[in-house]
Amino acid sequence: MNIVILAAGMGKRMRSQLPKVLQPLAKKPMLHHVLDKARKVEGADRMIVVVGHGAEAVKASLVGQDDVVFALQAQQLGTGHAVMQALDHCDDNEPTLVLLGDVPLIETETLDRLVKVAGDEMGLLTVKLPNPKGYGRIVRVDGEVRAIVEEKDATEQERLIDEVNTGIMVLPTRKLKDWLGSLKNNNAQGEYYLTDVIAMAVADGISVHTAQAQCAAEVEGVNSKVQLAALERAHQLQQAQRLLEQGVTVIDPARLDVRGELVCGQDVQIDVGCIFEGKVVLHEGVKVGAYCVLKDVEIGEGCEILPFCHFDGAVVGQKGRLGPYSRLRPGTTLADETHIGNFVEIKKSVVGHGSKVNHLSYIGDTDMGARVNIGAGTITCNYDGVNKFRTTIGDDAFIGSDTQLIAPVTVGKGATLGAGTTLTKDAPEDELTLSRARQLTISGWKRPVKNK
Repeated sequence: MNIVILAAGMGKRMRSQLPKVLQPLAKKPMLHHVLDKARKVEGADRMIVVVGHGAEAVKASLVGQDDVVFALQAQQLGTGHAVMQALDHCDDNEPTLVLLGDVPLIETETLDRLVKVAGDEMGLLTVKLPNPKGYGRIVRVDGEVRAIVEEKDATEQERLIDEVNTGIMVLPTRKLKDWLGSLKNNNAQGEYYLTDVIAMAVADGISVHTAQAQCAAEVEGVNSKVQLAALERAHQLQQAQRLLEQGVTVIDPARLDVRGELVCGQDVQIDVGCIFEGKVVLHEGVKVGAYCVLKDVEIGEGCEILPFCHFDGAVVGQKGRLGPYSRLRPGTTLADETHIGNFVEIKKSVVGHGSKVNHLSYIGDTDMGARVNIGAGTITCNYDGVNKFRTTIGDDAFIGSDTQLIAPVTVGKGATLGAGTTLTKDAPEDELTLSRARQLTISGWKRPVKNK
């Protein structure tokens, strides 16, 4: 099947230098949403993206997607003109599905229904709207589609029609090429409308079959930031609804943002204001507190994440307690039953079973064993300004508060580091190691006073 995606529009009302189809919805360009859905349509094998305004930026966003070819619409002269530019890439023996790059919420299931109902003839996706203003109206005679009339060209009677064109259609390619060659631009806009081929199909005795969109949001286009924001919220409410139907407890569906793939086990709870990016996996019984940001992470069964945590590229074992205000950076792996507390940052480190880093600490480039206790204010000094080095902490070690470990350094199993230690050499197993200046009291010392 030929899939033609119209992505040449400027989007003046966006008031942005970014091409309209690259404006993000759920942190992904609208055009990419359309492509993702199109690729799943049964029989899809050829993606033709019609570019125009911002063509180079659109092409750059799709580098490496080998199933995409581009057709240039140098002048934007209407939808019919746009499809004309794609014809050289279309196989005459396969139908052509026309999609719109600024309609990001279209569902693959809807497109499959449209393709099926079209058969070897023509399929038109429509929707009924309580307020159809601005849309082309579907004109029927005895229930059969006869034409699509754009609002600017419609009569008062035609404007009362509530069934409207979505712009998405399936057409027999060989006939499409003939019809496009006959298009005229004698209309209010002076453009070549793709919708005019409907009347041509009827004249040629080809039936126009219709399928209905599941909801209006699925086929809504975006022409302004206001519309984009509205569609973003519609999309997020759809994500929340999907999670609720799976048994996830979403405290407030209106305050949830899924900007990627969120996979949840049973009895997962998500509080308000949470953002999920990339692929996030929450296993059974995970609780996520308010205003957390999780990106490309896997959280083990029974974990509790307290509010205001930020995790990126981390793997967390079972039954951990994390936060509030914890940060896990890429390359972090936490074993089962770990405790990571407030204002703790961990990067590119392994933390063993049952270990605790509870307060105000930075752990970077570290291999930490099981049952280790890290005191408040501990820092692994892993960077000398040029190179990074690793710190190794053995099982059952106890690190006193306000300790600096100057990597590369090893703390042996069962070792204890006294509070305030700056460790520059390995600490032996099962021994107390500390480094402190001798405490002095200077008798008779007076604090300086300000000169008058």
